Amino acid sequence: MHTVFLQSMQDALQLVKSGQVLQATAAIQMALNGNQPIVPNKPLDPHVIEGEVIKPNATKASTESLAAFQTWLDKFQVPLAETKTANHSPLAIPKGAQFLAKTYHNAQGTHDYKLYVPSQYQGQAMPLVVMLHGCTQSADDFAAGTQMNALAEEFGVLVAYPNQTNSANLKRCWNWFNPQDQQANQGEPALIAGITQAVMHDYAVDKRRVYIAGLSAGGAMAAIMAQVYPELYAAVGVHSGLAAGSAHDLMSALNAMRSGSRSALTPKPTQRFVPTIVFHGDQDQTVNQVNAEQVLNQAKATLQASNDEYFNVDKQQITPAQGRSYTRTQFKDAQQHTQIEYWLIQGAGHAWAGGSPAGSYTDPQAPNASREMLRFFLEHPQHKP
Repeated sequence: MHTVFLQSMQDALQLVKSGQVLQATAAIQMALNGNQPIVPNKPLDPHVIEGEVIKPNATKASTESLAAFQTWLDKFQVPLAETKTANHSPLAIPKGAQFLAKTYHNAQGTHDYKLYVPSQYQGQAMPLVVMLHGCTQSADDFAAGTQMNALAEEFGVLVAYPNQTNSANLKRCWNWFNPQDQQANQGEPALIAGITQAVMHDYAVDKRRVYIAGLSAGGAMAAIMAQVYPELYAAVGVHSGLAAGSAHDLMSALNAMRSGSRSALTPKPTQRFVPTIVFHGDQDQTVNQVNAEQVLNQAKATLQASNDEYFNVDKQQITPAQGRSYTRTQFKDAQQHTQIEYWLIQGAGHAWAGGSPAGSYTDPQAPNASREMLRFFLEHPQHKP
């Protein structure tokens, strides 16, 4: 553990205990930013509804808040078995395929990313999937764990893996809890959208079949991308993540991870609905299952706001001969097309379902989230004029 970072967290805990909650938040944000000064957050969009705010003159932090903070800090001191970084070898690349290291730059900054180009690519238009890793992960680690490259080879899909930087977040988390990183044309959403558009410019991409998915912090950022760039992405996958707008600073993020949020983005009446598939473990101790339900509620609200569809709900409980049982719930429109899908996996923690142990944060005993997400994505091309 980085000793400076851990000491900063300990100092922040003492500030919380003494009732200096806002100062503690600033200290945490500086630590996550590599102990660089924090640029003040810009105001939220008008359609962001803020949740409960702790008043600046608070003199005593609640026991509940202290316990939540200490639990979060403990996770850095004693790594959970399910979140250990895997020691994976360089990914095997089939003959004729490419796994390219690229860099994208715009006014918001510079990000590296990896791009998988399947062997059958000969300039013909292909779908594109953008994959956002979780905290402490990297593009290579996420590719190894999700095995999305193998599926891309099977189905003929381009896959982009943006890399978060240590300078943006010391734990390489996407900053889904910062207001400036929850808006179009600003911060990390602008960088991720820029990477997406750069691939679309440099390669033949079927513009009707551009998708985005992520795990944990990456899942939360994928949900944001679907809300702020609904015309760019045809469908979204959120694995162990949170609804867009669930937090406005680090303290509200910790509360949302533990018990959900009341501050999710309200869909705009004219906003395009983005078909959504959600995966979550019912034993997730890092991001509570209630957040998956809030992702669903946000998706349903967006669908109803966009075209007032009627839902038919198909719920199945499945116990396979091997592996974890799960419940799959499909929300269908009047034409019986599945628009929202939710996989709740019994006994699963904070890990990519059906992933390979070659990567971190994976649960090989769970159903294959990568295959099911790609299946869902390819069933949902965007209907462009």
